[in-house]
Amino acid sequence: MKSLLCLVLIPLCWAAHHGNSTVYLDRIIHIHENGPRLVVEVEQTKVISYRGGNATLPCKFQHESITAGSPSHKIRIKWTKLTSDYLKEIDVFVSMGHHKRTYGSYQGRVYLQGASENDASLVITDITLEDYGRYKCEVIEGLEDDTAVISLDLQGIVYPYYPRLGRYNLNFHEAQQACQDQDAIIASFDQLYDAWRSGLDWCNAGWLNDGSVQYPITNPRGPCGGKHTVPGVRNYGYRDKEKGRYDVFCFTSNFKGRFYYLIHPTKLTYDEAVQACINDGAQIAKVGQMYAAWKLLAYDRCDGGWLADGSVRYPISRPRRRCSPNEAAVRFVGFPDKKHKLYGVYCYKA
Repeated sequence: MKSLLCLVLIPLCWAAHHGNSTVYLDRIIHIHENGPRLVVEVEQTKVISYRGGNATLPCKFQHESITAGSPSHKIRIKWTKLTSDYLKEIDVFVSMGHHKRTYGSYQGRVYLQGASENDASLVITDITLEDYGRYKCEVIEGLEDDTAVISLDLQGIVYPYYPRLGRYNLNFHEAQQACQDQDAIIASFDQLYDAWRSGLDWCNAGWLNDGSVQYPITNPRGPCGGKHTVPGVRNYGYRDKEKGRYDVFCFTSNFKGRFYYLIHPTKLTYDEAVQACINDGAQIAKVGQMYAAWKLLAYDRCDGGWLADGSVRYPISRPRRRCSPNEAAVRFVGFPDKKHKLYGVYCYKA
């Protein structure tokens, strides 16, 4: 019996001498002779929602009762969002007993579901495009802790974008802003990959939110990586965010307002188009709103119209003669002279 006791105590002494923990990346995993007493579990690793909707990120924990005579510890629940490069965590929500705190843009929009005493699931309401990503649920009790990661995905569409300046003119930060200006966010690799699987084919390289530059090819051809290469997402790797100049892939989702082509007796210059939407109680529509209306609402209109960035486009969901006969698409006319009185306008009313 004594030798058995020594076998148990020796590793305990060694563990105590080394701090009773093992460091793995930025996480401390506590080791016990009888195994962990606290375990975090998730029913699913991905939740799908949409902009303006709600989502519940599932997270439950199991823990043994504290042995008699040892101090009682309160359960601390912490939710963070992982950045696309996994180098940082953004605080979202912390709960310990009756004390709760919400951070940043999540204030007033998140709370614990609390369906049972071991339920740490997080409810996010009025979801924004920026909420997309991976979240970490961490449960801490005394020296014990465990974590799980859940992805929040959004219904939506990825689209390639470049500004009036032309192709390959955006550094990473300008690319981020360009997407935001058009009611979108810079897309992730997962979003671009899903778009490629759904048929997106684009031969211009664009920024993604992790700082990489890639482009999707479904129909291999000479100028796009080679005719005899396999289809796939071509990867230029990570580029200098200040000096690199590329296009960008943006992502947008559902909207709550109304997107429409304004019926007007005459064609309009760009300035007239902006004013015409204002006179109708709306604003000139953005590129992301047109893509969302086309993809998610099957919006179809065979009239070129001004958009907020000064481009002229039109959405076709039912291909037909003289209106994108070969495919459903958002057709791009270009960036005409803003003084040309040749086009109508698409408006958006919130």
